[in-house]
Amino acid sequence: MNHLAQIRKKWSKAVAIATFCFAAANLSAQETRKAIAQSMPVYPQMARQFQLSGTVKVQVVIAPDGQIKETKLLGGHPLLAESALSALKKWKFAPSKEETTQILEFNFRP
Repeated sequence: MNHLAQIRKKWSKAVAIATFCFAAANLSAQETRKAIAQSMPVYPQMARQFQLSGTVKVQVVIAPDGQIKETKLLGGHPLLAESALSALKKWKFAPSKEETTQILEFNFRP
């Protein structure tokens, strides 16, 4: 790889990191809502058999009344994600003046 290509590669990584930091700063500027009712995901039996572990990331849109209005899977094994999404149906957050968005992580370990 020539010197110019190396500089371009480093520059694109720097831009990607800066973009991520900016996006994270925008999310953190939003109010973080406290969960007042939450159900922890059940570790799926099939995942246990295969000793499957990992993290499931879910973006949730929380209505002003504290109910989860929308979920969006951001990452994680589908078998584990199904359990996390199912558990989120029972969650409720503290009320707020406006709709908020949060990213939640669920860690599954055998």
